[in-house]
Amino acid sequence: MQTNLADFIKNTREGEEADAILRKCVHCGFCTATCPTYQLLGDELDGPRGRIYLMKQVLEGKPATQKTQTHLDRCLTCRNCESTCPSGVQYGRLVDIGRKIVEDQVPRPLSQRLVRNALKEALPRKWLFSPAMKVGQMVRPLLPKVLQNKVPAKQNAGAWPTNQHARKMLLLDGCVQPSMAPNINTSTARVLDALGVQLIVAPKAGCCGAIRYHLNDHDGGLNDMRNNIDAWWPHVEAGVEAIVMNASGCGATVKEYGHLLAHDDDYAAKAKRISELTRDISEILPAFETELQQKLKGKISKRVAFHPPCTLQHGQQIRGKVEQLLRMAGVDVQLCADSHLCCGSAGTYSVLQPEMAYQLRDNKLANLQATKPDMIVSANIGCQTHLQSGTDMQVSHWIELIDTALTSAR
Repeated sequence: MQTNLADFIKNTREGEEADAILRKCVHCGFCTATCPTYQLLGDELDGPRGRIYLMKQVLEGKPATQKTQTHLDRCLTCRNCESTCPSGVQYGRLVDIGRKIVEDQVPRPLSQRLVRNALKEALPRKWLFSPAMKVGQMVRPLLPKVLQNKVPAKQNAGAWPTNQHARKMLLLDGCVQPSMAPNINTSTARVLDALGVQLIVAPKAGCCGAIRYHLNDHDGGLNDMRNNIDAWWPHVEAGVEAIVMNASGCGATVKEYGHLLAHDDDYAAKAKRISELTRDISEILPAFETELQQKLKGKISKRVAFHPPCTLQHGQQIRGKVEQLLRMAGVDVQLCADSHLCCGSAGTYSVLQPEMAYQLRDNKLANLQATKPDMIVSANIGCQTHLQSGTDMQVSHWIELIDTALTSAR
């Protein structure tokens, strides 16, 4: 693709990156076939190739319009197109750059601004989100269905292990997960404790930065990233082996810290090191497979449908690891038809684009339930909550299955 960037973006870091990404695109359209929003709407401009054309026009100086913004807003940023693209087009980075430019050019209606500001100010702040979630759980039966969908029932997290181990790893506690599903973090800590690894949470670490960054508040998102680096760095210097992620959305973002902060002289080297240390929990446990087999002895006799989040399979390019670990534990793991497609959660997407989000959810649940599972598991809090809102079948994080089996074995 030939490009001629406008003066306002030419010779900038973002401009050079966008230009390189655009030039890789060969218009083949393979991405269109796997785009969830194109499948729903059938509009070329609601597929990656069409959105690339829209962003190219804006980057070359054509004024953005509300229509441009609408088509970019409808993108899930699932990055399925990246897995499909034969040319290696980094669409996710391009849409982050393009959306921010369009946001600066096209004023949003007041209603949209209020919702977006509420999301980016409330969700990343645990001190604000946690008490709000507790109140919501207390009055959950009285809430309208649309709010019940965002307020999971209160869960018993169990005890955090207190054993001291020579091997230590950090855990990103997250911003919404400790309130919505605290059992995921405690399950992760207990599993690693059983394998001789102490999991540490840095109290001052918070949101990974994805919420603000993907809502076009790039400065706010980068500040969240810097805050985490500051919180983790003493532990990194002390020799932690890894930074563990059990929410694949956060993991995909933290693995990009090195790139996103490469322009920051004060943080570039540290951010690169943080990204190098970051591992999804499914990347950590294979090293303990023999020990896990001995402890579990195939104890989990369940038929489970696994929904691999987009941020795991497309964002981090991790495929097959969760299934392998669960099968080792005795689980009959099923992948549903079109398992590569997004469930519709996509961070704040299910709030901002509810009609398409719920249609994608229902399509995904129909495929998952067609495998006739005992339960559904995933690897990201957003996917779990979104899927659970459409079914009475239990939807959990896969690490909880491993934790339950280890507890039973003990």
